[in-house]
Order: sequence, then C-alpha cells, then structure tokens
Amino acid sequence: MKSRWKKYLAAGLVLSGMLSLTGCHGAKEEKNFVIPDTFDTAKNHEITFWAKNDTNKTQTDIYKKAIADFEAMYPNITVNLKLYTDYGKIYNDVITNIATDTTPNVCITYPDHIATYLTGKDTVVPLDELLTDENYGLGGSSLAFDSPAKEEIIPQFLSECSIDGHYYALPFMRSTEACYVNKTYVEKLGYTLPDTLTWDFIWEVSEAATKKNADGTYALNGQDVMIPFIDKSTDNMMIEMLAQKGAPYSSADGEIGLFNDTTKELLFQIAEHTESGAFSTFKISGYPANFLNAGQCVFAIDSTAGATWMGSNAPLVDISSDSLQDFETEVRMIPQFDPEHPKMISQGPSVCVFNKKDPQEVLASWLFAQYLLSDEVQIAYSETEGYVPVTSKAQDSEEYQEYLSREGEDNNTYYSVKLQASKLLLDHAEDTFVTAVFNGSASLRDAAGQLIENVTKSVRRKKEIDDAFIEKLYSDVTSLCHLDQIQADGSSGKKELGPLPKTSVVLLTVLGVIWGVILLYLLAELVKKRKYQKENH
Repeated sequence: MKSRWKKYLAAGLVLSGMLSLTGCHGAKEEKNFVIPDTFDTAKNHEITFWAKNDTNKTQTDIYKKAIADFEAMYPNITVNLKLYTDYGKIYNDVITNIATDTTPNVCITYPDHIATYLTGKDTVVPLDELLTDENYGLGGSSLAFDSPAKEEIIPQFLSECSIDGHYYALPFMRSTEACYVNKTYVEKLGYTLPDTLTWDFIWEVSEAATKKNADGTYALNGQDVMIPFIDKSTDNMMIEMLAQKGAPYSSADGEIGLFNDTTKELLFQIAEHTESGAFSTFKISGYPANFLNAGQCVFAIDSTAGATWMGSNAPLVDISSDSLQDFETEVRMIPQFDPEHPKMISQGPSVCVFNKKDPQEVLASWLFAQYLLSDEVQIAYSETEGYVPVTSKAQDSEEYQEYLSREGEDNNTYYSVKLQASKLLLDHAEDTFVTAVFNGSASLRDAAGQLIENVTKSVRRKKEIDDAFIEKLYSDVTSLCHLDQIQADGSSGKKELGPLPKTSVVLLTVLGVIWGVILLYLLAELVKKRKYQKENH
C-alpha cells in the first residue's frame, strides 16, 4: 500500500517539475539583443513607428519628412507610421501587443509606461551599449547622418529615461508646465504681476476675482462665468507642490510617500479655494485655454507644449471668434512656495525600441530612433509647439537661435506666447526635476491627481473636508490605483501586481489539481486502512 502511494507522489512531483520548467521558459523564445558588428544594408527591413500628435497636420508632415529623409539614407529600411491622438491609447495597444509578440519597432511613449512594458520578458531594448557604440551609437562613425553625441543630450532630459540604472529610451521633446496669465485682469484687480509667481499671490488674486456684482455677474469680466485659476494636470500640480515643499512623493526605488501630512495640508488649502469658487480643474470644468481666451480665467496652468492654444491671438483655439476676448498674455513659471529655489517638472515624450528576434531589425529600429534626435527633426518639431529640443547641439544651432530671436513677428510660427514658453524652459532647465520611474509609477501619478480631483468634486457637492475625509480619501485612492498591490509584493514597490501570464495560471491550476488528487488518494487510503483495522478487531 505504501509503495503504491509513493509511486503516485513521485509521479506528481515529476509532472510538477516538468510543468514548472514549461511555465518558467514558456513557448516564447527569448530575444537577447547583441549589437551586430555591422549593419547589413543588403537586407531589407520594414519597421513600424507609433507616434502621437494632436491632429496637428504640421507635426504629421514633420514625421513624414523625417521618414522620407531617413529612407533616402537607408534604402533598405521602410518605416511605417501609425499615428495616435492619445498616449494612453499607445500604452494600451503596446500592452496588448506584448502578449502576442507584435509590438511596434519604435514607439513614442513615456518612461512611466516603459516601466510597465518591462514586465514582459525582453520587450524593450536597453540602450546603454547602443548609446556609446563607436560605430552605431550617438555620434557613431558608421552613421549616414549627423547624430548628436551622448554628452550633447541635456542631462536632465536623459536622466528621465533611466530605469533601474539602465537607459531604456531617448528623450524626444521636452516641455514643462507654465502659468499663462491674463495680465490685463491682474492689473484691473489692482495687482502688479511679479516675475516669479508664488502660491500666496495666485490664491490672493484668484479670491479677489470671485467678487460679483449685484446682478450675479462677476465684477471682473461682467460675465456669468469666472473660474480664476484652472489647472490642466492635477497630478503634476500635486507632485510639484510636494517637491517645492521638500515633502515625500516616492523614493528612487519605488517606495510610496504620497500620503503624508503635507499632502493633507495642501488638500485642505485647495478645498478652501474651491469652496470660494477660485479654483477648479480641467477634468471638472474644461480646458483652461478656453476659459482664458474667453476672459473667464486669470491663471491657466498647462504644458509649455500647449502654448499655441493660449491667448487672444493664439493660432489654435477651440472657441468661436466672437467669444474671444482681447487681453495681454504673460507666461510665468508655475507658482512657487520658495521663489529663490524654484522647482518645476520636466516632461515630454521619449522614444523606445522594442526587441525582436532579428538583431539587424533591432539595429535598423535604433538607427531610426536615433535619427529623431538629429537637428533637422528636433528643430522642426520644436517650432510647432512650445517644446524645446532635447540636445544642446540643436538648441545652440544658428537656425534655432534665429527662430527664438524672431518672437512676435507673427501669430503662427513666431507666436510670442509660444516662444515665451520655450524660453521659460530653456532658461530654467536646471530648475526642473523628474520623478522616479518604476513599475507602478504611472499608477502613483494617477493617484496624486486623483486626490485633488476628489477633493474638488467633494467640495462642489457640499461635503465636509476634514481629517476623517482625508483618511478615507487616502484609503479609497490607494485601492482605486492599486497602490496597496504595488507595495505588497515585498520589493520596495518596484513591481506592480497585475494579471499572471497564461502559462503561470495553467501551471498553478494543474499543480493544484495534482496535489488535490494526491491528497484525496492519501485520505482514501487512510479511510480504507482504518476500516480494515476496525473490521479485524
């Protein structure tokens, strides 16, 4: 009897071991990329490039020209462009395609997203060796175009592309956030606009702008609508406020510090100004530029990349011409708690390269990704919006410097607000910061914004914002953004728990069945043994 159950147990262990090997390695072939000694120009490659634009035809034309120029230099490489209107859609499609091993070759995305892509095995190519390869690296001798050297990439911009000590992307364009100000209204309220905004100034002027006439219209604009201060990105708002206060948000290794007493104080302050009608958010009220341009807003915080939508003479507007108001627009840094030591976030799209079985195909993809950092592409793209080139090579070029010098010559290419926004980032690149990137950092960013959004909504719904509300809010947002799962896996918050791979699910299910059968068999044998002993006594 004993020998029989031992055989079953042995068989179960052998089968478990076999399934474990299958689950660990799976059917998906590993694709460890090694840089080829030379690029085979006799072999044809067709690569896909996923990019984003906001229905901006000029940007689309720049992508198409870059592809055409690149293909002329490398006739054996064909680049297929797929455009998206939202980075979130690119992210979702990449995640979906990782499972089927059909990711694009080159993708414009954000480092927070790349950290999640890296949960798939050998998905995104680490660029450390490619960056410095003497033949095909930045400034390499075998390139068919003039590439910037690694040291010519602005260090603050490149640092955002580092994840766990390795570079997984190249910065493509960079922006920061700016405060677009209706200077006419500020002066009408009796204030002088300072060179550096403070939070105290913003709140004081915004409160002054909430005063109404006897008929219910606002005294400042004579209209039925006035939201003095609107912030486009509440996640950036909270992150920047905490950075300026020196309060925790997250550590370099992914430890979450968002839910602290400073955050609570900031939320109480935001609640106070929401209740008075001085503050709202993009998600709740709408696009800040629309309110600014209609004379219904004094301070609008948005990306410098959104500068072409801001002001009376903006080349891009979303409201009717008869709703536009005439006012003087000024561009300032986001408000600061300590004007002597300003801090503002560095943001903007980056470019990553996905791994494939053929190293030559990966090298072809890398060549194209690197070409996007050439002066031709960088300068052309930066002139479309308030982005700035990511290389000192492009920034210092005669062409780009001439572009900056022509501020205000027209309300299109040289639109003054757009160039002011670009110069703001160029002048304050050393005052920018980036947040730590890890698997789950995108969820933490969402949580930061959700705190402000929930408080603002709750105030508008006449809920009381007190300590108990904040504690429950912390708990609710932690669950909503799955931050408890990020921290629960014992790896300092680095890995965000998500759905298990199918092979793992199958493995665990089969193992469970095997051990269940073994236990049932042992239980049956035990019952039979006791029954036998009872019958013979």
